[in-house]
Amino acid sequence: MTGVPGEQVVPTVQDCQNEISVDLFLHFSLIPAVLITGVLSFLQKRNKTLAIDHRLPFLGRRFAIVVPLDTIGSLSNRWSYGFAYGSVSFSVLLLFSETYIPFTVPSWARAIVYLVGALEVGLVYFPFFACLSTPFRTHGAVLGILYSLAWITTMVWDTFTCPAGKILGKYQKIIVQWPCILALIFLLGRYIYMLVKDVRIHLQLEVEEPGELIDQHQVQHVRSLLKNTPANRKALSWFQRRVYESDPCFKFPNRIIGTAVISLIGLYTMTLADYSLSNMAFDQAEGWKNTLKDVVISCNQSEVLGAMIPPLEELIEVARTSWLATTIFASLNSVAYSFHILVCYRKHLKRLWKGQKGFLPEKFHNPSSAVSVASITRYSGWQIAFTLWGYLIVHFVYFLFALFFAYVLVLPIKNGKTLVMLSNLGIILLTIGLVIALVILQVGLVHIFFLQDKVSPTDKHKPLALNNRKAFHCFNYFFFFYNVVMGISNCILRLLFSIVTGTWLVSRIDRTIMQRGYESMDAGYSTWVGMIFADHYHNNPVMVCFCQLLVSNTQERHTAALYFTFSSAPSVSNPARRRWKLFYTLLRNPHLIPLRKHHLSSSASSPLTASPPQTVFQAWVMASQKQTQEVSQSLPDTDVTAEEDC
Repeated sequence: MTGVPGEQVVPTVQDCQNEISVDLFLHFSLIPAVLITGVLSFLQKRNKTLAIDHRLPFLGRRFAIVVPLDTIGSLSNRWSYGFAYGSVSFSVLLLFSETYIPFTVPSWARAIVYLVGALEVGLVYFPFFACLSTPFRTHGAVLGILYSLAWITTMVWDTFTCPAGKILGKYQKIIVQWPCILALIFLLGRYIYMLVKDVRIHLQLEVEEPGELIDQHQVQHVRSLLKNTPANRKALSWFQRRVYESDPCFKFPNRIIGTAVISLIGLYTMTLADYSLSNMAFDQAEGWKNTLKDVVISCNQSEVLGAMIPPLEELIEVARTSWLATTIFASLNSVAYSFHILVCYRKHLKRLWKGQKGFLPEKFHNPSSAVSVASITRYSGWQIAFTLWGYLIVHFVYFLFALFFAYVLVLPIKNGKTLVMLSNLGIILLTIGLVIALVILQVGLVHIFFLQDKVSPTDKHKPLALNNRKAFHCFNYFFFFYNVVMGISNCILRLLFSIVTGTWLVSRIDRTIMQRGYESMDAGYSTWVGMIFADHYHNNPVMVCFCQLLVSNTQERHTAALYFTFSSAPSVSNPARRRWKLFYTLLRNPHLIPLRKHHLSSSASSPLTASPPQTVFQAWVMASQKQTQEVSQSLPDTDVTAEEDC
């Protein structure tokens, strides 16, 4: 293998030699990747004690499982994980290449070799994710900085010392590799930010954010549900109604963002490879045409070959122009699909949050739990593969339409056969128009003559009740023979529309391309449905908010138990215990402070110069400060420390 990970899609010049081989660095980076994973695993402790902990007690339940990222519930560092996915994008594309295997293997062993290669790529890029997700922020930031610096140095050196390639010219690697280098630079900046923030927290210059189950956008969503919908809601613009409407109460998980990032980078690389390889293919066809022309010139009696040259030249020219023109439309179509899938993900999840399942086929209303969880694992990889292969398939469909358009409309006008083209086009349009007109005529005649009048003038449609039955039977008999002939053409059109629609939507994993009743045969759509159900059950804002309330109440009860456990300690004197219970009672019930005996006597002897709420608040503050001072003076130092910890 030569080049950087993923470079096999766009091969490089063989004569260019680098002192640092990125291919070898990919393999040798397994060593630091395993070491970094081992260090992060050693820092973490397991929740449960295993049998090995009894045999090796000095481990202290260390070497826990290192989680690269939470693909279900975590919404923090979403764009950092997205750029981490971006750094691995070229190695993911490498798995699509036949040249990924540097040696010859039997056909039956290729799947095993690809599996080993996928595990290798996963281990190499594992530290980028693990350093972001580890709870030991300082260690993760330092290791991430060192590892990302090594990758950036190697890739920049390889890109700028040997930038040329056989396909894209002397700047091939710069054109292909800049998204990966940019993603690595962003990760380096993120690790530096993590290190600086953790140092500031240790120096008590910044407060660490408390970890909670629910995020702010989920809180806003629940609040919006509790509020009445305003009647005078601002009208949506055309862009918001037709394209996209932002929603501050919704955030895409890191799994969806990472999938979109890799899909877009993969489309960029695939478009470059498609453009370059198609140029090479058409240049090769031009060479074959010139060879054929030389043969015709040397053999003057070959009239058949001579007659083939002009149509062949025309076909090559039209095909080159059509393929290159449709490359732009296919790329834009695939990019639009990548963003549209994000919109559909949000729309489908919101419908599930409301309890609406009508947009799904009935057999998908209650998917299996195992299928839903497995769908989360499959979705990202399948979506990337569907997007890349869908680009090629859609491009080929567009190419066929472009050829048809060129030979039916453009070339006749260019060759001075406009009248012939218009006459043929008129016959085709007249035939199609007659078919459509007769279909409309049947519906119109039935509506006018063979349906009874409306029951009420306010009804939109006539009732489904026949009128003029004898005339209707005659009408049905004579149109029977015509509908047989028309059914043949409609059958062909139905098949063509099904093929075109299926190939056009092959990369849309959120839609099934199978007929109704056969949706379960579409594995991609089954993966999509299982994935959104899993996200619905784990990230429903109402459910998460309810769980947060339960956790908060449990923590409050635990805190109260700690207060009273401390107050009942045998080393504390009875007056101190009473003062502690009084302090806690007043702290939890501040409305009782003005009702205390000394407050009532003081308020009766002195005039009130403030409003009642302000008096209550001032009394609560004074009583709290007084009780705190009394407790701190009467309790030992260890007790005061326990109070501060509580």
